[in-house]
Amino acid sequence: MNASDRLIESTQELLWERGYVGTSPKAIQQRAGVGQGSMYHHFQGKPDLAAAALRRSAEEMRALNERTLGGPGSVYERIAACLGREREVLRGCRIGRMAQDPEVVAEPELRAPVEETFDWLVARLAGLIEEGRASGEFRPGAPAAELAQALVAVIQGGYVLARAADSAEPFHQAVRGALALLLGQLAEQPE
Repeated sequence: MNASDRLIESTQELLWERGYVGTSPKAIQQRAGVGQGSMYHHFQGKPDLAAAALRRSAEEMRALNERTLGGPGSVYERIAACLGREREVLRGCRIGRMAQDPEVVAEPELRAPVEETFDWLVARLAGLIEEGRASGEFRPGAPAAELAQALVAVIQGGYVLARAADSAEPFHQAVRGALALLLGQLAEQPE
């Protein structure tokens, strides 16, 4: 891995652990094993490096979700696989945590990957719900975009509840609850 990639990867981890304010250039350099000159050779400064790290985190999150959402199975099974996939629940969502960081939200270049990722996820889930309706798997009902937004909100809220309780169980309860609600959208109820 070259110095630029090490810097980005280190920044991704530090942002996830400490947030933007808590991530200093010195901490990034130490974790990446590079000097100040190398950091400033590849990036204009902390904001530029943080933007690159957030873009990479966003790309990785989209790819991870797409593996389950675009995988085999019914629409319900694919959504359930996405919501129920293995996660580091107590660390929170790499992207969702950035939406709670005032410095990230205040800076358009830093906020953009966060906003774009959530927009993508809501649109992808809404598209799947519409696909399920078109195939007869789901019955007509609430607008697909609203259902998708609710699913994303449940996941993000589940992270918050889990961190507050210092237990992954509230997250898993939220996922089970969301899936139970989604089951109610199926055209034919399972026995």
